[in-house]
Amino acid sequence: MRYLADLHIHSCYSRATSKASNLHGLAAWARVKGINLLGTVDFTHPAWLSQLKNELQPVSPGLFKLKEPGPEAWPEVKPEDIEPRFMLTSEISCIYKRHDRVHKVHNCIMVPDFASVERLNRRLAAIGNLESDGRPILGLDSHDLLEILLEEAPDGFLVPAHIWTPWFSLFGSKSGFDSIEECYGDLTEHIFALETGLSSDPDMNRRLSALDRYTLISNSDCHSPARLGRELNIFACDFDFFSLRQALENPGEGGFKGTVEFYPEEGKYYFDGHRKCRVCMAPSRSHEVDGICPVCGRPMTIGVAHRLRELADREQPLYPSDQPGYRSIIPLPEVLGEILARGAATKGVRKLYNLVINRFGSEFNILLRTPLDDLRLASPVLAEAVGRIRNKRVIRQAGYDGEFGVIKLFEPGELEAARPISFK
Repeated sequence: MRYLADLHIHSCYSRATSKASNLHGLAAWARVKGINLLGTVDFTHPAWLSQLKNELQPVSPGLFKLKEPGPEAWPEVKPEDIEPRFMLTSEISCIYKRHDRVHKVHNCIMVPDFASVERLNRRLAAIGNLESDGRPILGLDSHDLLEILLEEAPDGFLVPAHIWTPWFSLFGSKSGFDSIEECYGDLTEHIFALETGLSSDPDMNRRLSALDRYTLISNSDCHSPARLGRELNIFACDFDFFSLRQALENPGEGGFKGTVEFYPEEGKYYFDGHRKCRVCMAPSRSHEVDGICPVCGRPMTIGVAHRLRELADREQPLYPSDQPGYRSIIPLPEVLGEILARGAATKGVRKLYNLVINRFGSEFNILLRTPLDDLRLASPVLAEAVGRIRNKRVIRQAGYDGEFGVIKLFEPGELEAARPISFK
């Protein structure tokens, strides 16, 4: 079976997250997007865990579904007939001092059953407050978190989250490490997958020979259901927890088919910069000024492209024979917003989004699978846009220091003859 999975998202109990990020809201948007499997995340939070237990029922080994179907995302849209599954996942923010340096690393943990969750939560509750945030902040070494997971949930696994993000990640320029072994020590062999994050893609990561043995996954890390699937994973294995784990641990068997990615320049930390001063620099220019903002004289936030350049030992990406590739996308509301010259969240874009989803079934069916000739019959300009996405013919303006980048498909003035967009 081939399916799409977004395993790192956030619930309504996480800080700065939409109230609509409940199980029914997430499931409704998964149907609109065309996503088959979602991580529950935040299972360390007592109130959210109670909801998970009350609203989910097991459907296959390690996967769950809603006991009661909920409403659609909104009445006007009728998406694909998908019954999304859920997998028990959570993100932990580990902030700790080692060798006189503070490290801040986010880790995602994935387990197959509620008994494992209960055992883990008892251990973690003795270390820090699990009720303060859906993503708890614990004074716990990443190595020790992995050790607890292996002891309490040996069938589970840990994935270092968004590994290049400057502030909270394994390789982050502000608080990370220079190698996986530095972070996880004698337990490194139990790490087999890494999350690339929005500001990097597999090509960037495959410039490091030290990452050759790791499977690269991608997830949205979204804080509202409408953002589901900004990045996700493609599987072609049995639809259960243990087959998914096996596919990631042994990608050469063919159960993992790669990822769907943001263009990394759209991520908030691709280039170096200082948002307050509106200064954005490529790594080469930043190196010339020693990472100091030329406007205010303070250190800039060193981005993913710079940090990767420091650690890479290859000029070009090299993929191990057992590792799959990836596909790049632009979220459909952004595409329609560019075509209409309106914001992606405006009513006009939403109306057109509804029409397109109702015609073709789901967002990812449109972006990844629908033949361009079929799209062209409905809208020539939409077909042209999707064709450019699939061929990576895009215009990139890089993000920096917490500011999202912008990816465009059309040059200024190129769309004038096509507006207003027709949809047959």
